[in-house]
Amino acid sequence: MDGVMEQVKTGTSTVGITFDGGVVVGADHRATMGHFVANKSVQKLFKIADNLALTTAGLVGHAQALSRSLAAEMALFELKRGHQMSVKGAATLTANILGGRPHWVQLLIAGVDEEGGHVYSIDSAGGSIPDSYCATGSGSPYMYGVLEDKFREGMTRDEAVEVAARALLASAQRDAASGNGMDLCVITPKDGFQLVSEDELETLFKSL
Repeated sequence: MDGVMEQVKTGTSTVGITFDGGVVVGADHRATMGHFVANKSVQKLFKIADNLALTTAGLVGHAQALSRSLAAEMALFELKRGHQMSVKGAATLTANILGGRPHWVQLLIAGVDEEGGHVYSIDSAGGSIPDSYCATGSGSPYMYGVLEDKFREGMTRDEAVEVAARALLASAQRDAASGNGMDLCVITPKDGFQLVSEDELETLFKSL
């Protein structure tokens, strides 16, 4: 059974948004096998360093292996160099891993460094594209509708969290392969990687 579950393809919604001072990153919880909801609590948002997050769309086994490898690489880099890897460096490393041995995944690498907040979309062949915001997975068309309408440069932390939540809610309502709740995190230079609490999410949902 474990081997089967590791091969579950996740019809997914993940999102990364830059704001003035950091990034917001989020993902839904649902994993599917065709039209079957295989799991309602799959982790697709991973902390790989205090300043970096990874989101995954694709095979669960590949995603979990990549998250562990990247977290180890980030820790080793910081130990050797005495400082955190830049977001661009992490995206390049991830792209190189996928380019050397393709994985059935689409990833977001998002985080903060001395140059500010960044989001990189990385495809299964190792292509790496930076942007101010990005969405991946089967729910991405619905999320981009929200992002194109609501995103603006210089948003506050709370504004960016609201936009990310709106985008994930839109995908959950329209994409059958997305839903069952969400994880959101905020990454800033001061506080590092911080998950948005369930209480904050509940309060936010009531206001939307």
